[in-house]
Amino acid sequence: MYLNSNIKVLRKRKSITQENMATAIGISRSKLAGYELNVNPPLDTVLLIADYLSVSVDILLRKKLEDLSEYKLRELLETDQFLKGRNLRILATTVDADGRELIEVVSQKVKASYLAGFSDPDFIEELPRFNLPFLPQDKKYRVFQVDGDSMLPIPDGAWIVCEYVDDWTAIKDGGKYVIVTEGDGVTFKITYNQIKDNERLLLCSSNPIYKPFEVDINALREVWMFRLMMV
Repeated sequence: MYLNSNIKVLRKRKSITQENMATAIGISRSKLAGYELNVNPPLDTVLLIADYLSVSVDILLRKKLEDLSEYKLRELLETDQFLKGRNLRILATTVDADGRELIEVVSQKVKASYLAGFSDPDFIEELPRFNLPFLPQDKKYRVFQVDGDSMLPIPDGAWIVCEYVDDWTAIKDGGKYVIVTEGDGVTFKITYNQIKDNERLLLCSSNPIYKPFEVDINALREVWMFRLMMV
């Protein structure tokens, strides 16, 4: 592990003093100094440090950052932030009169336009929308209409409620997701996370007549996790 040296590298890169960083994460300066030398912090402190330095725990622990050039370091950190939604990946949304987020509906008819309009507030504003009060209110949801028979027993024309995923590294193998990509538009598939190995997702259908295919993470635009089917 390269935790100790990486804390120091990232702190200095951001021009942050030990005292200021220690205060921000709620520990003493002497403890932080020890962490930068050879003392490993407890897990909850590691998570605080990673969040404060805007880096994933995986990079903080496994990558020897002091050996990277500034260009390589910037490239690594920007990619990590992109995957985790930390580069201001803005989601256009709508709210009701009380400021509560509504659930927009993407029908088969507007799917072709969704790729061009998903980030346009005016486009999103024109979509039908409603509220489901039984869903947790701290998440963002959108309804998509299934197109085709590739995800049977979920039939063609079914309406599915999906939850917005901003951290693409958290995509779970075998989960059902609506994937919005530059080349394929809106696709509903069983998804396998290969981001760590080759920066791709493997998309599979439950209907065996359709072959699996991969998408590059650079082609991703949005990811939505299937929550329930409306009947």
